[in-house]
Amino acid sequence: MSRISAKFQMLAEKKQKALIPYITAGDPDLETTEALILAMERQGADIIELGVPFSDPMADGPVIQRATERALTKGVKLIDILRLVERIRKVSQIPIVLFSYFNPLLQFGLEKLAQMAKEVGVDAILVTDLAPEEASDFLEILKKYQLDMIFLLTPTSSDQRIEKIVKLASGFLYVVSRTGITGIQQTLSDSIIPLVRRIRQFSSLPIAVGFGISSSEHIREVWQYADGAIVGSRIVAEIETCQETTKVVEKIEILIKELLGK
Repeated sequence: MSRISAKFQMLAEKKQKALIPYITAGDPDLETTEALILAMERQGADIIELGVPFSDPMADGPVIQRATERALTKGVKLIDILRLVERIRKVSQIPIVLFSYFNPLLQFGLEKLAQMAKEVGVDAILVTDLAPEEASDFLEILKKYQLDMIFLLTPTSSDQRIEKIVKLASGFLYVVSRTGITGIQQTLSDSIIPLVRRIRQFSSLPIAVGFGISSSEHIREVWQYADGAIVGSRIVAEIETCQETTKVVEKIEILIKELLGK
């Protein structure tokens, strides 16, 4: 059983739901990213989404775009992120999902990536701009190395498309709470609950909701009908506004506790 499946099973047995933070690898630097992962786990995070910096992040709002730019300015590359995961695995077994656009993965080499990802302890890969119709080759490679592939589902997904995607996915399903780019929102879309219900008709995989989840109230709301809540822009914004790098970890620990209502 994969780390992701084991985590969701453990949570289900305890009648609990997952908190899944997203951070951009290398923002503000790789050393802080490593410390942030461990700190968020200490405060109750269940799975980590680790963003791979890319120069043209079309699906991301300005907060994550700026984080990506900061990481790229530091020269952060995919190989550095894989080595970071390798270091994490010496002290933690928290599930880690690489969240990326396809171009950096293709440039690295898909077979090489999958082999190294498995070796260092990556659990899954989510490719924001890879359509399921074009994912078969990469999916076969990931299956070869027993890595989960996470797919996105949106409010505009038809039942036919949902049925097609859930047959390919493993680990969990990422439900986008609204159309458009990532970013902090004040309220959640009314379309999420009907979408989650439709997905449940086709799959028993855990469902996590992301895009716009930015408060403990949002998380509690999502947990009423989904298995996990994904928080990205709110965390990345807190990292950005922290003036002293040495205080970033402490600030995010406080935020995770706040999001969990501790």
